[in-house]
Amino acid sequence: MRRSYVAGAVAAALMLFGSATTHSAEYRAQTFRLSTTTPKGAPAVDGMERFAKLVGERSGGKMNVRVFPNGQLGGDIQTVASLQGGGGIDMTVLNAGLLTQLAPDFAIVDFPFLITDPAVSDRLLDGPLGKKLNDQLPAKNLIGLAYWELGFRNLTNSRRPIKTLADISGLKIRVLQSPLFIEVFGALGANPVPLPYPELYTALEQKVVDGQENPATQIWVGKIFEVQKYMTLSRHVYNPQIVLFSKPTWDRLNADERKLLVDVAQEVALFERKLSRDADAKAVADIKAAGVTVDELAPGEVDKIRAAIRPVLDKFAAKINPAIVKEVYDAVGVK
Repeated sequence: MRRSYVAGAVAAALMLFGSATTHSAEYRAQTFRLSTTTPKGAPAVDGMERFAKLVGERSGGKMNVRVFPNGQLGGDIQTVASLQGGGGIDMTVLNAGLLTQLAPDFAIVDFPFLITDPAVSDRLLDGPLGKKLNDQLPAKNLIGLAYWELGFRNLTNSRRPIKTLADISGLKIRVLQSPLFIEVFGALGANPVPLPYPELYTALEQKVVDGQENPATQIWVGKIFEVQKYMTLSRHVYNPQIVLFSKPTWDRLNADERKLLVDVAQEVALFERKLSRDADAKAVADIKAAGVTVDELAPGEVDKIRAAIRPVLDKFAAKINPAIVKEVYDAVGVK
């Protein structure tokens, strides 16, 4: 009787213990290639390296992420195509607005002078808006894991200071390979030249283009300041970046592996955003110290620029889900 009671108690305890223990995650040995056009030393690449470190640690060394910065594996458009086709690149971090050609709703994140406070972008993209955008990607053979940031874009050029809308006219400006950027700068009187970031320095050095626009950290770590004389703190576009994963690769992963990648990407988002925002002011100071003339737009010029580009924004807004346009416009107080 006593033996039966003890055996029953042990069995009950084992059942209770078993139900209280957490699921033991299953990770398999594999390596992912993470490509970006962003140069090493930029906050986004620091974020990627931290992502790789944490994924390796938390998978017990089984899941390895190799980071390829500075366009080693190709430009953004080429990289996205590789992700979609399962062509050897598994992940990338790029400007979310570059996905506009695949999913028109993504254009909203690149509207000039729309987001002036990064915290607003955080709330939107970490919330329902980010989910609505991400939900459109699997049909395009992509998976969105998290949103990081590149920062506020500023104009530079080698010909003259830009303080007014009129100063932009006639300049050959390298822009992102995005229809929105091409049309916006065309509306401002510039000659927009879409080029991949890895080709930018040479294009500036050889005077193929007069100027470009990027966040201060990109201008600094990419050494763009070496081939530019003037910088305007226009802060015309706030660039969130999206951490993208190849759906063909994703489909081969188990639930534990997927969860680990999403959890780490979203955790690192907080680290990378802070790093980027802290680095911005220092990069501006460093660029100025390097001999670049740094100006700001004269009072009232932003209003003139907004008026000049409004037809372009209205055109692209008409292609976006009206509910998404309203959600973003309400968040920033635009009518």
